[in-house]
Amino acid sequence: MTDSQKSDETAVVANEEEVEASGNNGAGTPAPAENVQADDATAAKDAADANDAADANDAVQAEAPATEPATPAAPRPTPSAAPSPAAFAARPKAPAAVVPAAPAVSAASLAEAAKWGRAEGDGHVFLTLDGEEIAVGQYPGVSTDEALGYFARKFDDVIAQVVLLEHRVESKAPATDMQKTVTHLREQLAERNMVGDIRAAEARLDALSTQIVELEKSEKAAHEAVRANELAAREAIVAEAETIAGQDPAQIQWKTSSARMNELFETWKAAQKSGVRLGRSNEDALWKRFRSARTVFDRHRRAYFSQLDSNNSAAKSAKEALIAEAEALSTSTDWGFAAGEYRRLMDQWKTTPRASRKDDDALWGRFRAAQDVFFSNRQAANDQIDQEYTANLAVKEQLVTEAQALLPINDLNAAKKALQSIRDRWEDAGKVPRADMGRIEAGLRKVEDAVREAEEEKWRRSNPETKARTNSALSQLESAIAGLKEDLEKAEKAGDQRRIKAAREALEARQAWLDQIQRSASDLA
Repeated sequence: MTDSQKSDETAVVANEEEVEASGNNGAGTPAPAENVQADDATAAKDAADANDAADANDAVQAEAPATEPATPAAPRPTPSAAPSPAAFAARPKAPAAVVPAAPAVSAASLAEAAKWGRAEGDGHVFLTLDGEEIAVGQYPGVSTDEALGYFARKFDDVIAQVVLLEHRVESKAPATDMQKTVTHLREQLAERNMVGDIRAAEARLDALSTQIVELEKSEKAAHEAVRANELAAREAIVAEAETIAGQDPAQIQWKTSSARMNELFETWKAAQKSGVRLGRSNEDALWKRFRSARTVFDRHRRAYFSQLDSNNSAAKSAKEALIAEAEALSTSTDWGFAAGEYRRLMDQWKTTPRASRKDDDALWGRFRAAQDVFFSNRQAANDQIDQEYTANLAVKEQLVTEAQALLPINDLNAAKKALQSIRDRWEDAGKVPRADMGRIEAGLRKVEDAVREAEEEKWRRSNPETKARTNSALSQLESAIAGLKEDLEKAEKAGDQRRIKAAREALEARQAWLDQIQRSASDLA
């Protein structure tokens, strides 16, 4: 508020006090206009803010959507009969020296205000409401237009707030305190200290109240939907935590499950911090379930790893015992016995439970190192022996060549005698290098297998039982052939072609069998 506006307000209040003190020309009953002096004083205090309020109104109306329907103009009411001249004469006159400067009023605003009220020459202003005139106050010392414009601007201030509230409702701003604003504006309109279309303003407030109720319902529904989603999200967190906690401790993947449980806890904390409140009962119930699931999970995890540590300790002790045996054997020169012992230790190692990865890898390294020492020593010894056996290899290679010259076996007895001689010299030659042992042994074994097969074949041919079966088959076939020859002669004499054909086919088959058996008998002989 500027200094000039403050001085104007002081002048108006002083003027009203002088008018009130002067009475009504000595009459015992005050004039009707004086009944609104208190309202005029309140209105005068608001005069300094009239320009700012009007500017705010213009700004809000400029921001309002262009498609907003204008409030229909109410029919101009018919004013009631004006007060009597005696009543107006009784009203005190304000001194001209204390009249403040009135704010400028546009012609359009004055024209609109004139529909709903009027001003008199002494500054008294009346509102026409429902066909009746109501005194709203006095603005003395100014023109009637200025006095009417002042009270019209008070109405415009209220309308500016109505428009602002309508804009908030249309944009679906939060409905908090909107109903309080409607109530406050109703109370301002009910004071009847302004000029304008009061009923239209009240109707707009009624419409706003209804819209605000719907907006509140919509906000509540949206809030409930968000709350339901948040509740479902929290339920999902708890359900997953309970699922993780309910797994078999012997089968659970602890690293993955622990990480996931921590993620769920962080998600819960974030929801607690910035999510929608679910109500104390829901929050407490869900938290108890979530906390219980985490407690069970942690208890299972501690028990599992405690047992795992115990198992690791037992496995570590068992494998350290195997390592001690392996290290004791690593310097042995009893190559056959020690190699067998290492095979036994390896079998036991495979059946021993695993320790932790770190410990098991270290233990295996020690066990393998002991083996490597032994087998390296054995290989060095074998290499030395192989050098000593190189001369024996040349002798045995010559014996293999001599043995293979016996193939194929034509004279079994001579081949057996020669092979026995080769065997005797083979044993006298001694050992050969390990790398050549298989090749040399295979060369001699081929000749030995050929001699053995020749002996078996000779036995089959000289077997008395085989000869007896062959002679019996020969006798049976010869008897059958003789019978078939007689049948063929009879059929030829009878001229029976069918019997002739059958007899010839049977005779030919028996003759083929006889020839085959005779050749076998010849081989046996």
